[in-house]
Amino acid sequence: MIKTNANFSKLTPSYLFSEVARKIAAFSHDHKDVDVIRMSIGDVTRPICRAAVDALHRAADEQADAAAFHGYGPEQGYAFLRDKIAAADYEGLGITPDEIFISDGAKSDIGNIGDILSADSVVAVTDPVYPVYVDTNIMAGRRIIYLPCTEENGFLPELPAERPDIIYLCYPNNPTGTTMSRSVLQRWVDYALESRALILFDSAYEVFITEADVPHSIYEIDGAKRCAIEFRSFSKTAGFTGMRCGYTVVPRELKADDGTPLRDLWLRRQTTKFNGASYPVQRAAEAIYSPEGNRQVREAIDYYLGNAAIMLDGLRAAGLECYGGVNAPYVWVKAPANMTSWQMFDLLLERCGIASTPGIGFGQCGEGYIRLTAFNTRENTIAAIRRIATNLKP
Repeated sequence: MIKTNANFSKLTPSYLFSEVARKIAAFSHDHKDVDVIRMSIGDVTRPICRAAVDALHRAADEQADAAAFHGYGPEQGYAFLRDKIAAADYEGLGITPDEIFISDGAKSDIGNIGDILSADSVVAVTDPVYPVYVDTNIMAGRRIIYLPCTEENGFLPELPAERPDIIYLCYPNNPTGTTMSRSVLQRWVDYALESRALILFDSAYEVFITEADVPHSIYEIDGAKRCAIEFRSFSKTAGFTGMRCGYTVVPRELKADDGTPLRDLWLRRQTTKFNGASYPVQRAAEAIYSPEGNRQVREAIDYYLGNAAIMLDGLRAAGLECYGGVNAPYVWVKAPANMTSWQMFDLLLERCGIASTPGIGFGQCGEGYIRLTAFNTRENTIAAIRRIATNLKP
C-alpha cells in the first residue's frame, strides 16, 4: 500500500495562481476577440539586462571549452557571486560571504527552510499572506497563527497574543504593497529576541523601496542577526523569473536553543538536497553588480515603479481606494460596493478584459480586495487604466 503525506489533504484543491490562470484561460477561450491585459501573476515583462545576458553568453561558451568547463559547483554558491552580494547588498551590515547561500529562487528556500525547523513549531503569518508560507507549513503539519492586516491597522500586524516559534514577515509586502518602517521592524526584532522566536524575513521586493525610513534588510535593525533569516530574489530585481536565482542569508550569530548555529544546519541541508544554481546563471547574477548592470537594472525597476504610479493615479481618479505601489510593484485595490474579491475579479475580466488576483486567495483578510501588478508594458498599463476609467464609472 502506498501511503501519502496526509497533510496534503488539508490544502486547498489548487494553488491560487493556478486557479487564476485557469479562469483567465476559460475567459480567453470564450472571448477570442478580447486582448486580456494580465496584471495578476507577478511575472516581469522587461527583458533581462544586457550586462547579465552578455555574462550568460560568456559562461555558456566556457562550458564548450575543456579548459574553462564547470561541472558540479559548490552547493552554497560560487564565491564570486557571494562576495559581490556581501559587499553590495550588505555593505556595513557585517554579513559575510559564508553566511550567504545561492539558490534557484527565494520561493524554493522559503519552502525548504522548514527542513531545519521542528515540525512541532507554531508558525505566525500575516493575513493576507503569500500562499507559499502557509502551504509549505501545512504540508509539514505545523500549526499556523494568523495575524490580521487590515485597512484599520494600516496592513501591519500586531504582535501575536500567543507566542509563535516562527514568524514570517514580507516587507515591502506581497500582496498589499505596504511597508514596515524601521521603528516598527525594530519592535518585531525585539519581540523575537525576547520570546526566542525566529523571524523569516522575505525581502524579495527591497529594490523597489523609495522612502528613506523603510529598511531594505532586516539586518539594518539592531539584534536581527540573532533572530532572523533573510530571503532575497533576483526574479523581480533583475528579471530572473525564468532564469531562477536567489539567495538566503543565515547569520552565524543565529543559534537554536541548544546552541547549534542554524547556518550549519542549512549548509548541511543544502549539501544533501541541492546541487547549486547553474554556473551560467550565477555569472549572469554577478553581472548585475557591475556599474553597467546596476544602471540597467535600475532602469527596469524605475520603469515598473512608473507603471505603479500610473496605476495609483488612474485607479484613484476612477474612484477606487487603493494602497501600495510606492515602495512595491503591487497595488492593493479595494473592491467597491461591498463586492467580494472574486466578484471584483470577474468584473474586471468581463467588463475590462483585465486579469487580477483576488485578495481572498491570500487569506480571509484579503476578502474584498484584488491585487494588480506593475509588471507589464507601459502601453498595457495605460490601456488597462483607460479601460477601467471607461468601463467602471460609478
